[in-house]
Amino acid sequence: MDNPSLPSIIPALAGRRILLGVSGSIAGYKAVDLASRLTQAGALVDVVLTESARRFVSALTFSSVTGRRTFTDDDLWGPDSHILHVGLGREAELLVVAPATAHTMAKLAAGQGDGLLCLAALSSHAPLVLAPAMDAGMFEHPATQANLTTLRQRGAVIVGPVEGRMASGLVGLGRMVEPVDLVGHIRRALGQGRSLAGRRVVVTAGGTFEPIDPVRIIANRSSGKQGFALAQAALDRGAEVTLITGPTTLPTPVGAERFDVETADEMRREVEERLDRTDVLLMAAAVADFRAQASSQDKIKRSAGAIDLHLEPTADILGMVAERRRRSGGPKVVVGFAAESSDLILRARQKVKAKGLDLIVANDITAPDAGFAVDTNRVTFVDSSEGVQALPLMSKADVAEAVLDRVEAILRQ
Repeated sequence: MDNPSLPSIIPALAGRRILLGVSGSIAGYKAVDLASRLTQAGALVDVVLTESARRFVSALTFSSVTGRRTFTDDDLWGPDSHILHVGLGREAELLVVAPATAHTMAKLAAGQGDGLLCLAALSSHAPLVLAPAMDAGMFEHPATQANLTTLRQRGAVIVGPVEGRMASGLVGLGRMVEPVDLVGHIRRALGQGRSLAGRRVVVTAGGTFEPIDPVRIIANRSSGKQGFALAQAALDRGAEVTLITGPTTLPTPVGAERFDVETADEMRREVEERLDRTDVLLMAAAVADFRAQASSQDKIKRSAGAIDLHLEPTADILGMVAERRRRSGGPKVVVGFAAESSDLILRARQKVKAKGLDLIVANDITAPDAGFAVDTNRVTFVDSSEGVQALPLMSKADVAEAVLDRVEAILRQ
């Protein structure tokens, strides 16, 4: 049986044709990792190596990780040479050059066609993503910056470079971004114009921290993983995404506008401020239900002995959203989440009705493979008509896709 916690096919990349151009740099080893990641995610990756790139990494290496033929300038002189560059360029849904050296970017900016990669780029109508890599000082040179300006004006997306140690031993701006980060930019580029293009989606994620004193808090076990997966899924479909998150170390999905909060009140304010310009609200955050009636300004000393901690309810964010929708409109779709330890369906149905939700995603937090701090989830959908759909155990990324499928169905109604 498949393990949902293992890396899975990414719907935004599955079956997408990506042309990966690799130019001559020691960062070519990162391109191998990138090609492998994209292939494992389900993309069809065709690789073109420049002549100088072949000095650093072989065509066989790329073919081994993609399972597809790797192309070089030698192929320009084969029996299919008169159509090869046209086919590669026209079939690609995205052209990625990583690493992109100063020399290769200069040729792309000038529209030169002296090699298979440049010829394919001239033939392609696909978006272009460039990941520069070069030694210290070369990136900041006026000639390189002028070429980058030209490429940006044509719509190219420039990712990086970042600062770090170079092959020369110098430290500066010129290292190629890491493949895991570049995949996020590739997903963003491929998501443009897709099913949620033009839609504004707000996602809340993580737990909240309610202070008892300057050191201690009331919190919960939420990791934020499900909310971040929802933000990524919405980005993959072309949405404009705002991510409002409680404390977490998770990286921000590329393209999301992130706001970090700590308390339930802070999260309520951030949500309320955006309601009138939001199409879809996904309330995946595990907001603390209670806070201390009065938090101490000084650390409470253990030597003081037992203390009485009086709690009061925190802000009811979904209740506020429901009231706003009744009075003056608001998001077209609101999805809530319910983490329960008993009577899952009954409580979910009650919450859908009480909060005026279009859909609720409920999960049993007592299950060892679902809920907080794991990569999988086992959820049940309950809609505004009290219809129930139980989903099997799956990754949180797949849960996010299922949620967005339901959201799109509601938007079409």
